[in-house]
Formats: sequence, C-alpha cells, structure tokens
Amino acid sequence: MRKFDVVILANGTFPSHAVPLKVLHTADKVVCCDGAIKAFPSADVVIGDGDSVPAMYHDRLVKVEEQEDNDLTKATCYCIKNFSPPTSHLSPLRIAYLGCTGKREDHTIGNISLLMRYFKEYQVEGVMFTDHGFFVPAKGDMTFETFSGQQVSVFNFGCTALSSEGLKWQCYPTTEWWQGTLNEALGTSFTIHADDCYLVFRTYNPK
Repeated sequence: MRKFDVVILANGTFPSHAVPLKVLHTADKVVCCDGAIKAFPSADVVIGDGDSVPAMYHDRLVKVEEQEDNDLTKATCYCIKNFSPPTSHLSPLRIAYLGCTGKREDHTIGNISLLMRYFKEYQVEGVMFTDHGFFVPAKGDMTFETFSGQQVSVFNFGCTALSSEGLKWQCYPTTEWWQGTLNEALGTSFTIHADDCYLVFRTYNPK
C-alpha cells in the first residue's frame, strides 16, 4: 500500500485503536480541522474559521471563512493545493482521514459520504479510519485484500450492475445503504464487479 501523503484529523472522536493511531503518529504531515488541534498539538496546519482554536496555535492556523463547505472539505482542498505529488496525474493525492466519526451522528454520516465526493470530484485516494475499521471508495472492478471472517459492507453510489466474488453473500445493485451491510469475507481477497462507484468498509478484526 502506497504511503499516505497527508493525514487529516477531524474534530470527532479521537482515535483509540492501534491502526489509526499508527497512521497518525507515523504521518509526515498532519492537518487538523479547527478544534482537533487541541487533541493533537503537533499538527503542521489547522484549518477552519479559528473559533475553536486556542491563540497558542494561531501561527499554524489557515482561516477559511466561507460556510458552504465543512472543515473536512476545507482541509481536503488545502491538502490538494499544497501537498499533491508532482506526478498527481499518475499518482493521485493519498489522504488518511481520522476523527471523522463519533460525537454527532449527522456529522458522522456527512463525513463518510464526503469520502466519495473527494474520490469522484477531486480524484483523491482517501481512506477513512475509525476505531472499528476503515472505508475505501472505489469504482469498477476491484480486488481487495482481506482475511477469513473479516466483516465487510459495500455501499452503492450509483451502480446499476454490482456483484462480488469471495464474500459470504452476493452483492447486488442496492438502493438503500442498509442493504449493503453485514457481509463477510471468506478468504484472503474478494472482488467487486461494478459499473460505477461504491464504498467498501472492512473491520480490523474477524467476527
């Protein structure tokens, strides 16, 4: 797996699982969304309107006043502008998103869905880590590494053709998010066949 170019830490629940914590503490660059700087003071940049940022961190504050987008999107746009690799047309910007879930449920749903927006509109290779697993956006036919008993969910974002190999239950072009949950990997990989975009969630631990 190619290393992440940058980590964005949102102001949700701070990660406690070893996987997202390792991603955070081994990152070359960390960008915090507004108040998240208080949980990770060594971040390189903090993005937002500054209302939740203590004065001691204002030397790293990049104020974005517009209210159309949330801080996660503002931080993503900042990273695209400042941290995209020189060969971004060959290797898109790879961002790890942490602290995007927990606390308010509406923010959690919004942040998860934004991962697909960044993938489709900005060509960002984003992975959103939680304390239970991780979300990855994808399009078309893809094979994913896994292990027997890993819990898997596949959320449809526009596919009219959607099927799978290597999962306990066959995927299909679902119309509701709940229909894609509670699947399970059977071996060391599974393959999704699709004609559009979808979001895959995999747990760290088997059932």
